[in-house]
Amino acid sequence: MQVASLAMVLVALIAVLHIYILVLEMFLWTTPRGMKAFGMKPQQAEQTRVLAANQGLYNGFLAAGLIWSLLQPDAEFAFQLKLFFLACVLVAGLYGGATASRKIFVIQALPAAIALAAVLLAG
Repeated sequence: MQVASLAMVLVALIAVLHIYILVLEMFLWTTPRGMKAFGMKPQQAEQTRVLAANQGLYNGFLAAGLIWSLLQPDAEFAFQLKLFFLACVLVAGLYGGATASRKIFVIQALPAAIALAAVLLAG
């Protein structure tokens, strides 16, 4: 597989990951699946439900930007979009990993860093 194709696949996978995070945070936060994913107790999940939904919306914006980068016909602009939105995901993953849960480094920051490297290599 060419580096450019690999980069596109990685960007798409990160977009899908952030759509999944959106669903978890906006719609499944207080369900057993959502509470398990985030290590929450029912009372804690209910108390933070609105905050989580807001956070999920931001993850949706990241996914939308990555999808936009994949659909953008202007190659140079698409490249810039990929760099910007992957950098946003990486920063969010680093911050989340440092402040909320170390597993965010692996789930969010590491894949973003790998995809960012692939996009740079392909560019």
